[in-house]
Amino acid sequence: MSINLKYLGHSAFIISDETSAIIIDPFLTGNPKASDSADKIIVNDILLTHAHSDHLGDAIEISKKTQANITAIFELANYCSKKGANAQGINMGGKIKFDWGYAVWLPASHSSSLPDGKCAGDPASIFINFKGISIYHAGDTGLHMNLKMIGEYYKPEISLLPIGDYYTMGPDEAVQAAKWLRSKSIIPMHYDTFTPIIADVNHFKNKIESDTDAKCLILKPGELFNI
Repeated sequence: MSINLKYLGHSAFIISDETSAIIIDPFLTGNPKASDSADKIIVNDILLTHAHSDHLGDAIEISKKTQANITAIFELANYCSKKGANAQGINMGGKIKFDWGYAVWLPASHSSSLPDGKCAGDPASIFINFKGISIYHAGDTGLHMNLKMIGEYYKPEISLLPIGDYYTMGPDEAVQAAKWLRSKSIIPMHYDTFTPIIADVNHFKNKIESDTDAKCLILKPGELFNI
């Protein structure tokens, strides 16, 4: 069985194998770094960390086109449903089972607001078990102690961490997050999309590989990591 993790740019990823595909935070339209266009995306499920436009992205349109179900924090799921998408709500610490495995919505240190400015519930990170492979998408977040708990309890094999600073933690804080998470592989995200979040990704890679036991994988938009 071959499982692929495809980086689409910013914080968007597709995880897939021969029978299932899921997309996380599908910000494609309007994303200058996006590798794929929203109208080409075919997935079984859409997972969202929070409601900001660079994460909600094309989720509603993809759901309408493919009938894929959106899973998100309760308030955000309700918004998506009212806009015509298939959506189910979850809350912090909740686990949902899927045909491909399960996912748990966990804390993130950030905010979450809808396009109209209303609160969209809590921001989240997501722990994903896809066909037995554990992947942690940290969402948009600053450094917080729950990352230590996630490393100790959930033990993700792969962690996707924001490093762009300004809106999230920067490279140095993300190195500390990696120490707490103790994943074998760290993949940076949420950097270089816009001027405020330009980051030295090679500095981050060097720090990860000198200060932790993890391997840092720098994926270009459109690049696949075969797990």
